[in-house]
Amino acid sequence: MTEPLSLSAEPLFGLPLAELWFGLLFFVLGTFLFLDGFDFGVGALFATRDDHDEREQLIAAIGPFWDGNEVWLVVFGGMLFAAFPVVYAALFSRHYLLMFAILGALIVRGLAPEMYEQREDDQWQRWWGRAFVVGSVTAPFFLGLFTANWALGASRTLTVPGVVVGLAVVALTVVDGAAFLRLKTRGGLQADLRGAAQRAVVAYLLLVVLALATIYATTPAVRSALLSAEALALVAATVCLAGGYVLAIRTDRHYLAFAAAAGLVFALVGVVARLTYPYVDRVAGVTVREGIVSTLPLNLMSIGAAVLLPLVFLYFVVLYSAFSGPIEAGESY
Repeated sequence: MTEPLSLSAEPLFGLPLAELWFGLLFFVLGTFLFLDGFDFGVGALFATRDDHDEREQLIAAIGPFWDGNEVWLVVFGGMLFAAFPVVYAALFSRHYLLMFAILGALIVRGLAPEMYEQREDDQWQRWWGRAFVVGSVTAPFFLGLFTANWALGASRTLTVPGVVVGLAVVALTVVDGAAFLRLKTRGGLQADLRGAAQRAVVAYLLLVVLALATIYATTPAVRSALLSAEALALVAATVCLAGGYVLAIRTDRHYLAFAAAAGLVFALVGVVARLTYPYVDRVAGVTVREGIVSTLPLNLMSIGAAVLLPLVFLYFVVLYSAFSGPIEAGESY
């Protein structure tokens, strides 16, 4: 009897696809946190501006980008579902309240600037301005809480390390948002943001130190990963990047400051990935190789990702090129 034809039972080109998809998953998470992070940061900084024209400039600065940036969160969820379906089901059911909180905050953040522009009414704009700030602050906080719970294997929704990491992510988005706004604004508004940027990066560093100390004290299971060479190198890189960010802010090197903010985001995500590995679901004890889908669909997904992801990046290059340049005074959403 003839054996059924079998497509490849070996990983594509002999690559360690399980580890590559694990790394790609966190890379996409970092891309979302960086790109949508400056949107969140702009929303948080919106609370510091009283002038109507300056508020309009802040909203106009992120107007062309924020909905496109959220695509990366959808890509992250889709990749987790496709590559690690068992983890997707367990993780999202375990933290479903956080999932609803993140989605609710994103809805408020997206709806608020749209509604803000609908009426030239002080009370109306005050209410929706506050909603914009609340959505922009709570979304990264809940996202940081969720990510910390995932990495540390927490089954409860509220944990002390998770709360501290959530606050650190909020501070990081302000660092990111201030760097972005100094690219997009000019004059007095740009100058005022210098102090906010420096205070935010100091707050972020302090919260990172507190988060690491809290994780070390409360989660013995990840202490070896926390003290690994990779994690320590990323922490050292964070300190160097923060110093470079402050120097770039003080010398008005706006693109360098924005690049340093990107480095800070990916360094944080790298630490989270290192604390998670070799598990992809620490609570259930599922490792990366145990949680990944079988070889054939993994090979097909890898081919699809190799084709589609460059196209997505190309789209964002075109988007950001089309809307490059500063926001002019009086320009609105």
